Amino acid sequence: QVQLVESGGGLVQPGGSLRLSCAASGSIFRIYTMDWYRQAPGKQRELVAGITSGGITNYLDSVEGRFTISRDNAKNTVYLQMNSLKPEDTAVYYCHAAAQVFGQSRNVYWGQGSQVTVSS
Repeated sequence: QVQLVESGGGLVQPGGSLRLSCAASGSIFRIYTMDWYRQAPGKQRELVAGITSGGITNYLDSVEGRFTISRDNAKNTVYLQMNSLKPEDTAVYYCHAAAQVFGQSRNVYWGQGSQVTVSS
């Protein structure tokens, strides 16, 4: 199995910045895509940003230009740098990965979630 451990959430004022990290561990053969999702109260979970193993990225329109996703393949870690945060960015952010462990087929995994609150 693959474990995804997130860190870096918290409370920040509008216009501020936060960086989320998500480290994958386990008997990992290969990690394909790594993504960040978020879920605000009363809303559906949505894809915020994703990155392939080759570094190709995609973003939710509302965060384009403010958020940057990156990954360190040697450390099996994905990051989400969030700048110019807005109150509407408030949500629980979840790390998600498509990965393969030794001897098994590809599967998807989720982190535990990190609360990000943007408020003055």
